[in-house]
Amino acid sequence: MTSTTQTTQRPPIVVILGHIDHGKSSLLEAIKDLKITQKEAGGITQHIGAYQIEHKGEKITFLDTPGHEAFWAIRSRGAKVADIAILVVAADEGVKPQTVEAIKCIKEANIPTIVAINKIDKPEANPVKVKQELAKEGVLVEGFGGDVPVVETSAKTRQGVDELMEMILLVAQMENLKADLQKTPEGVVIEAYLDPKRGPTATLIVKEGILKEGDVIATKSVVGKARILEDFRGKRIKEAYPSQPVVVIGFEEVPIVGEQFRKFASLEEAREQVVKEKKETKRTIVEPGKKILNLIIKADVLGSLEAIETVIERLPQSEVILRVLKSDVGDVNEEDVALAISGEAKILAFRVKNTPQAERLARDKGVKIFHFEIIYDLAQKIRELIREIVESEVVREDIGQLRVLVVFRTEPNRQIVGGRVIKGEFIKGAKVEIFREEKKIGQGKILNLQKEKKDIEKGQEGDEIGILYEGGAKIKEGDILKAFIEKRKTIEI
Repeated sequence: MTSTTQTTQRPPIVVILGHIDHGKSSLLEAIKDLKITQKEAGGITQHIGAYQIEHKGEKITFLDTPGHEAFWAIRSRGAKVADIAILVVAADEGVKPQTVEAIKCIKEANIPTIVAINKIDKPEANPVKVKQELAKEGVLVEGFGGDVPVVETSAKTRQGVDELMEMILLVAQMENLKADLQKTPEGVVIEAYLDPKRGPTATLIVKEGILKEGDVIATKSVVGKARILEDFRGKRIKEAYPSQPVVVIGFEEVPIVGEQFRKFASLEEAREQVVKEKKETKRTIVEPGKKILNLIIKADVLGSLEAIETVIERLPQSEVILRVLKSDVGDVNEEDVALAISGEAKILAFRVKNTPQAERLARDKGVKIFHFEIIYDLAQKIRELIREIVESEVVREDIGQLRVLVVFRTEPNRQIVGGRVIKGEFIKGAKVEIFREEKKIGQGKILNLQKEKKDIEKGQEGDEIGILYEGGAKIKEGDILKAFIEKRKTIEI
C-alpha cells in the first residue's frame, strides 16, 4: 500500500428538503433544465438517486431522494452523505409540519443550510413572514439575526436558480471540502434495486479515492465486482471520482441503502473481512392485550423501501404495534393479496401498480390496496389506520358513587330513588352498577336527575339528589350505585 496522498477539492453533495408541495421536485427539475443540456437530459431514463450539474466550471452533486425520510434512513446507518442542505419553503405558505421535520433532520445531520424561499413569483408571496416563522424554529437567516444564507427562487420562472448555485459553491468553498485520490475507494450506497436484465444494481456516491471498473467492493451485507460503471446519464465510464454518483453493476446481491462501501484487494479478502448482515424479518414481541396493525409494503426501489421502513420504525407504537409481514420491491401481486387476507394486513404500495391477478383477487376478497406517490402521505395513512384501531375501542371511565337513602317509586323497569353522592359526581345519561353488600347485582342507566325538585345535569359530591333509574335489577335502601360513562378512546400521533 502506498503512503502518498493526493488531496483535492471535491464537489459539494447537496440534499434538498422541505414540506410537501413547496417545490422541492420542481426546483430540482428547474436546476436540471438549466444546467444539464437537453442531449444529456435525454439520456436520463431512470431514477438513480443522484445527479451532477456544472455551474461556471464547478460541479455540484444533488441527491434526488424521496424526502427527508430517505435522507434520515441513510444517516441512520452512520453515513454522512450530504455536505449542504437546501431547505425549501414556499413563499406563499411558510413553515409547515414537514418543514419543521426537515429542520430537525438538518440539525441532527449537523450540516450547513441554505434556505430557498420558493414560489416567489406568486402574488401572495411573503418572504418576510417566512423568515419570521423560520426564526421561531431556530433557523436565523441573514438579515434576521443570523447567518444562514437565503435565496428567493421560482422553479416556474427560474428566478434565483443561478444565485442558488452561486451560494452552494460559496458555502462549499467555506467548508473546504477535500478528498484523497490515493486513498482506498469508499463511499455510500444511496439507491439499489434488482434490474431484471442486469441484476443487482446500485447507485454509489464516492467519498474518497477513485473507484475503477473491475474493482472489488463490499458493504457490510454484500460483496461484488464493479463490472460496469455508469454516470447519472447512463453513460459508461471507466472510473468515478469523489462526490461523483455512479451506477455500479456487479454486486452479488442488492446492497442496503445507507450502507458504506469500500474497495478490497480480492473477493476472497472481501468475504473474509465483511460480516454479511443479511436483512431478516424482525420478530415483533407483542405484550398480551396489545393491538396490532399488520402491514405489507411494496415500493418501486429499495431506497424508497428503506425510507418507508424508517418512517414506520419512528411512528409511536405505545397503543398499536406495527408489524411488517412483508416488505418488497415491485408491483403488488397475487401473493401479496393472499398474505393480506391470511394475515389480516393492509397493503401500502409506493409508486408501484397492481398486477391484474392481484387486482381481481383484491376486488373479490374486499382487500383494500392503498397507493402513494409521497412518503409523507403514506405515513399519514398509517397514522389514520392506527387511530381507527384505537378509537374503535370503547373505554370505561368511573365518575362517581352514591349511597341510596330512599326508594320513592318502583315500576316494572324504572325506579325513582334518592341518595347522597359520596364520591365524584353523577351525570344525567351515565350508566350505573348496583352493589349490595359489595356484590354487584345489576346495571342500568340514569334517565334524569333532580335536586330540590329541579332537574339538573349533574350532582356533585355531598349533594342529595333524586334519580330516575332504568334497568332490570331493583334498587334497595343502603345500596351503593357506581356511575360510569363509556367513550371511544382517542389518540394523538
